[in-house]
Amino acid sequence: MTISKYLEAKYPTLTRFVNEIGRVEIGLGNYMISAFVVAYDEGGTVYEGKDAYSSLDEALQDLDAGIKEYLEEFGI
Repeated sequence: MTISKYLEAKYPTLTRFVNEIGRVEIGLGNYMISAFVVAYDEGGTVYEGKDAYSSLDEALQDLDAGIKEYLEEFGI
């Protein structure tokens, strides 16, 4: 299994989001937002995660779940 297919299988909502809807930021580069992971669509911020995670996998799982909740809430 390639890395791309692995990520698509492990984080299906995140994959769909970045391919069809919006973008994400991962890391501590934004001085205005302390969240480690953030998702945006054309309307603005969709999800802000926690300030820190014990692993990148935990951060991506949280991001995937947060985006899923947003999409379900708005029927997207």
